[in-house]
Amino acid sequence: MAEILLFHSVYGLRPAVREAATRLREAGHVVHVPDLYEGRTADTMAEAKVIFEEIGRDALLERAVGVAAPLSANGLVYAGFSLGAAVAQTIGLVDENAKGLLLVHGTSDLTEDAETELPVQLHVADPDLYETSDWLNSWYLEMRRAGADVEIFRYQGAGHLFTDSGLPDYDEHYAEQAWAIALDFLAEVG
Repeated sequence: MAEILLFHSVYGLRPAVREAATRLREAGHVVHVPDLYEGRTADTMAEAKVIFEEIGRDALLERAVGVAAPLSANGLVYAGFSLGAAVAQTIGLVDENAKGLLLVHGTSDLTEDAETELPVQLHVADPDLYETSDWLNSWYLEMRRAGADVEIFRYQGAGHLFTDSGLPDYDEHYAEQAWAIALDFLAEVG
């Protein structure tokens, strides 16, 4: 089974992230769930943006690298939700021991010199306000150019954070569908 480093969304380490970690553990995986916001959470996107801006992207990445560094030798699967998916992608692509990327609700830019043979699975709403079709098409092509083995699963009519049961975007049907696919992926890369 896989050892997974699971990053929370811009809302912080909410119950839905802990529930996801439990689901992954029940499937036999080892899961680490860092709190990049150090105890802070948000109930609205406006609150989430305030926390994110106060901490800053660079500080969040430093915190994430600090958690990943001592675990890296184990061969991690980097995973995350929305902002956490962007963090997972950013760190996972530079970790030579990484085994895969499980991105839910989000992606990140790639550097021009990015090279990877990682298996990558992405689950996104369709359409998605934050992950537009044009962006996703470009991202997919860049990931393929970098050498990644990429699968994208789009969920028609779902809200951005459709797997978070504590948010208005939640869609139980699509969330269960995404988890079934993701668990198969993790069983393969683990």
